[in-house]
Amino acid sequence: MNKICLALLLTAAWSQAAHALDREQRHGKSLLESMCARCHAVGATGRSRLAEAPPFRTFGDKLYDTDFVQRLQDGLITIHPGMPTFRFDRGDAEAAVNYLKAIQQRKKPK
Repeated sequence: MNKICLALLLTAAWSQAAHALDREQRHGKSLLESMCARCHAVGATGRSRLAEAPPFRTFGDKLYDTDFVQRLQDGLITIHPGMPTFRFDRGDAEAAVNYLKAIQQRKKPK
C-alpha cells in the first residue's frame, strides 16, 4: 500500500472517530437536559434555574478526581435532599461525562 492510500485511510478513520465522539457528546447533552436541566445549567453558558445548583460547566476537577462514570452507573447520590438519584448504564454514563468534560470552563492562564 502506498503512503498516499495509507494517509487517506488514516484520515478517514480519524474523522469517523471524531464524528462518533461528537455524536456521543450530543447524546450526553440530551440525557443531561432531560434529567437535570430543571435545576442545573447544562450547557456551556447560562445560569442554573436553582441558585444552589451549580452549572455543569463548573464541575472541573470533580470529573477527574473520581471515576465519575462509575458514580453515574452506581447511582449519583448527593447530600442535597431535593436531588433525585439517577442511575446510568455504562454507555450513557460515558456519553454524559464526555459531554461534561467538553463544556468545562478552562481557567485562563495568568
